[in-house]
Amino acid sequence: MAVTTAALLITVLTVAFTSVMDRHLEHQADDELRNRADAVATTVDTSGPRARVLETVNDRLLDANVWIYTGTRLLERPPSADGALTRAADRLAAPGHGACTTAAAGRPHPVRLCAHAVTGRRSSATVVTALDLTPYRDSADTLLLGSLVLDAVMLACTYALTRLAVGRALRPVRIMTDQATEWSTVGSDERFGAADQPAELARLGASLDALLDRIRTVLRHERQLTGELSHELRTPLTRIVVELDWWRSRPRSTAETCATHEVITEAARSMRAICDTLLDDAREDVRGTGDVPGTCQVGPVLRRLVEGLGPRDRVTAVLDVTDPALAAGVTPALLERIVGPLLANALRYAGSTVTVSARRRPEGVRIAVTDDGPGVPEAFAAELFRPGRRADPDDGHDGAGLGLPLARRLARAAGGEVTHDPAHTTGARFLADLPAG
Repeated sequence: MAVTTAALLITVLTVAFTSVMDRHLEHQADDELRNRADAVATTVDTSGPRARVLETVNDRLLDANVWIYTGTRLLERPPSADGALTRAADRLAAPGHGACTTAAAGRPHPVRLCAHAVTGRRSSATVVTALDLTPYRDSADTLLLGSLVLDAVMLACTYALTRLAVGRALRPVRIMTDQATEWSTVGSDERFGAADQPAELARLGASLDALLDRIRTVLRHERQLTGELSHELRTPLTRIVVELDWWRSRPRSTAETCATHEVITEAARSMRAICDTLLDDAREDVRGTGDVPGTCQVGPVLRRLVEGLGPRDRVTAVLDVTDPALAAGVTPALLERIVGPLLANALRYAGSTVTVSARRRPEGVRIAVTDDGPGVPEAFAAELFRPGRRADPDDGHDGAGLGLPLARRLARAAGGEVTHDPAHTTGARFLADLPAG
């Protein structure tokens, strides 16, 4: 584009320069002809009733390419003048004709002719002088050739300098692009930043940094979703495996086989509900909206969760819901996915009792899951909701450290929150605050 623009500009300038030089050379030729006509006019006597030509010592020099007329009558002409030039001079000497003209006269280069009037007291004459334009045309051709050579050199320099300048200007962009590609592949924490960068590169760096952050967030979300799916699906899968092992250990009656089928069916439905809930939450994250439509009665959902735990040897689950009409602004499946990890965590660490309570609050619904276990260590409180973190990985429990982060993320997606109550010292207490239904 730069070379094309430069070529168009140089072409326009060259045409303009050539036109100006042609006019300038033509004016030089006209000045030369007028000077010659003035010199010849000194040899024309117009003091008498008829104009006459005086003979001088330089008569041969003055007569070269000179025609002298009185009216339309030719007084003197060059000895070697051809008929074409004489006819051109006759037309130029005629009354009302222009002062100068250019005639081809059958020569390689045209001839310039100019008329000069000589007026006396009693008579008048016209002096027509001619000049071969060959030297002037040669000069114009030389200037044109020089201009074309200079134009070619300028275009070559423009191409080389533009390519060099654009290459140097784009080199940081290529480097930044390669770095961004490499960092996005490995999820690196490195960023370009805007310090010590020109304004354009600073804006580009900021855009690439935002893109890298977005890619890193997506990758982290995908890893988190995979971990959460694995964590949530492990319990129903374990139930299915246990039921199949128990059923295959010895011959079973028809009633026992039907019971096993019911347990497996319920576990499969639970798995499907888990997948649907987590995938719906992932779609909400992609769309960038936190609105999760739907409402549910809190009491029946919590009762189903507690009854689904089954009999346990050392831990008793207690449900405390005083308002049977209490409703939360989430779907039943999402409420199970929020409260389920809190309940599983409480059962894992409780000494003898786990209490699940639900109360209405001015801003919504609060569900509390309380256990009488050892509680959350104070040093671990800040790490409680970070994925994959456990207070004691060697405590003998099979938790993966994903349940509490999952419960908080799902609650926040619904416009709520899951927190730990540090004021409760006789065990652990987790609060799920959800919008009212």
